[in-house]
Amino acid sequence: MRPLTEDEMRTMFQKLSTYIGKNIQHLLQNKTEAHAFRLLKDRVYYVSESLLKSAPNLPADTILSLGTCMGKFTKSKKFKLHITSLDVLNRYALYKVWVKPSSEMSFLYGNNIPKSGLGRITDGVPQYGGVIVLSMSDVPLGFGVAAQSTEVCKELEPTGNVVLHQGDIGEYLRNEDDVF
Repeated sequence: MRPLTEDEMRTMFQKLSTYIGKNIQHLLQNKTEAHAFRLLKDRVYYVSESLLKSAPNLPADTILSLGTCMGKFTKSKKFKLHITSLDVLNRYALYKVWVKPSSEMSFLYGNNIPKSGLGRITDGVPQYGGVIVLSMSDVPLGFGVAAQSTEVCKELEPTGNVVLHQGDIGEYLRNEDDVF
């Protein structure tokens, strides 16, 4: 387990900034306790300082996971967000989309969200901006990329895609080997 290099931090922060924008500073300067990012086997973990201080007491080869897994670096050094980061992203997200109950299952099976399944959308969402997908009862379901801006969504036909699927909580069931 080691701290991220400058290039790794930049790559990860670019990906995170599509979802939480300038709220990245709130990730590191948490009001309750300071947090840090650590790399373990190509996966990036969001770890509290108190947990970091107690981690050296454990043998390095026995640590499978530490803190919240934010994502992983691919072989080509791109950063891919994991669904385990959903709680952190939801807390600091700039743009959110609420899905009608009739479209929740479709999204959880990995499909995009059409306009007919859109319940509400945050004002000012840019095209290709990162959005957090919520149920109408404010339960986070996943995250994606806005296929259209908020203004274009108003004139869009019912079958047009509003959100392009990136990750959802159904991945816990579908990809059991890749969750950690």
